[in-house]
Amino acid sequence: MVSVLICLTVFSCRLLSFLKTILITLFQASYKSPVLSGTGDQPNQLYAQSRFGSVFSNKSCRNGIARLKLYSSLCVNIFSARQIMTASFLRRECLKFHQMKHIFEILDKMRCLRKRSTVSFLGVLVVFLLFMNLYIEDSYVLEGDKQLIRETSTHQLNSERYVHTFKDLSNFSGAINVTYRYLASTPLQRKRFLTIGLSSVKRKKGNYLLETIKSIFEQSSYEELKEISVVVHLADFNSSWREAMVQDITQKFAHHIIAGRLIVIHAPEEYYPILDGLKRNYNDPEDRVRFRSKQNVDYAFLLNFCANTSDYYVMLEDDVRCSKNFLTAIKKVITSLEGTYWVTLEFSKLGYIGKLYHSHDLPRLAHFLLMFYQEMPCDWLLTHFRGLLAQKNVIRFKPSLFQHMGYYSSYKGTENKLKDDDFEEESSDIPDNPPASLYTNMNVFENYEASKAYSNVDEYFWGKPPSIGDVFVIVFENPTVIKKIKVNTGTEDRQNDILHHGVVDVGKNVILFKQSRQCDTYIRLGEFKNGNFEMSDVNQKIPFDIQCMRIYVTKTQKEWLIIRSISIWTS
Repeated sequence: MVSVLICLTVFSCRLLSFLKTILITLFQASYKSPVLSGTGDQPNQLYAQSRFGSVFSNKSCRNGIARLKLYSSLCVNIFSARQIMTASFLRRECLKFHQMKHIFEILDKMRCLRKRSTVSFLGVLVVFLLFMNLYIEDSYVLEGDKQLIRETSTHQLNSERYVHTFKDLSNFSGAINVTYRYLASTPLQRKRFLTIGLSSVKRKKGNYLLETIKSIFEQSSYEELKEISVVVHLADFNSSWREAMVQDITQKFAHHIIAGRLIVIHAPEEYYPILDGLKRNYNDPEDRVRFRSKQNVDYAFLLNFCANTSDYYVMLEDDVRCSKNFLTAIKKVITSLEGTYWVTLEFSKLGYIGKLYHSHDLPRLAHFLLMFYQEMPCDWLLTHFRGLLAQKNVIRFKPSLFQHMGYYSSYKGTENKLKDDDFEEESSDIPDNPPASLYTNMNVFENYEASKAYSNVDEYFWGKPPSIGDVFVIVFENPTVIKKIKVNTGTEDRQNDILHHGVVDVGKNVILFKQSRQCDTYIRLGEFKNGNFEMSDVNQKIPFDIQCMRIYVTKTQKEWLIIRSISIWTS
């Protein structure tokens, strides 16, 4: 259709040009008068022909008025010739003059009309073509979307028993509609502080689930046990294995089940999506794709169940050993981050071990895992989830609170010797770091601001070479009784960026000084040695509750300064 319109446009332009050519030719023919074509004076004849011919041969004469002026000049030369003209000849010539003037006016109007009509027509044509293009593209996109929906529907819902399940799972406004089977539990009496989630399947070699549950309970104090609940999802479809595991769990941990601290569940197979013929991303073999895709769904159903059981949720694997009093350490970290936005806190650097979440984020995370269950492994999806909720950087704490202890993987029983080098069995050494504001007059490098030295995150403060009198001040929100202070500077790869000459002071009586809050009275605790400072029993040496702590530079240095960590323990 577009090509036809273009052809019509070209044809109309050529037709107008052809008509003008015919009219000009008729005009030339009508002026071959006897006076100029007869046997009169030859020079006058040549003069007249040359002047007459210039009307049509001069390319600069594009305007009808210009032609009329040339024609008038031609008439003067003709009438001033030595030929004798009769009255009838003059009348005939004047009549032709007026006829040609009328013809030129018509030609001018036709040319202007053609220009205007052509421009208007081309404008309408362009607009029409744009609409046609948009319509064709929209039709193509819609058809592509329809094809994608058809392919997805065929791919995921090729079994009628999954149709109702996916209709329920597509509701993102709340919890996933799954009917769980309670294998071992008593009604949850109250909401706890922390839920620990485990998902387990039958392994070809080894079984570490019982050891993991044992470690959780043994490494927690009696007071800590009151604030935790453990949810175990036996996700294998083998009913015989599930029954055997439930029997072992109930025999070894009956008192925890009765106390409501241990719940064992199972999500029926009918709620799972199709697990065969999935996309082979990263060129994984089909059995590997099936294993990791099912694992994503296992965790999604576990997260969905735990959404309302506590304030916080930590994800573990079924082959993990815990550090002593890990719950107390987690509570310290959460308290130190009060007022700070976070999505995921990491207490281990391995896989999806020790990942802490707010419970109110669990429904979204469960839906997220279900939506992309066949795309990639669970730990990769957790990283994307964190980024989508606007936590750009990893917030990981040292020492790690959880250690991988399994030797054989749950996938095909292959060897898995991964260990977390930052794990410590005793976690009681994690500092309290009470809420405080920080200030320094040192020249900060890029975004290595002061606050990074005070948190337990694996980050640090980095400043350009400090001068004598420079300070790094911590002002506590409330007067604090401090038992221990520890400050470390420099890193393994930048061992010279330490504080070579400095002291640590503590103070009281907070005042406003140069647009920052500081104390007006300080007592010196001690000096840095080899870039580090550590002092215990501070509360026995200082007779007042401490409101400020200050690092004071006593000598200018050429090296930059890294304050890796500032740790404070309170009574």
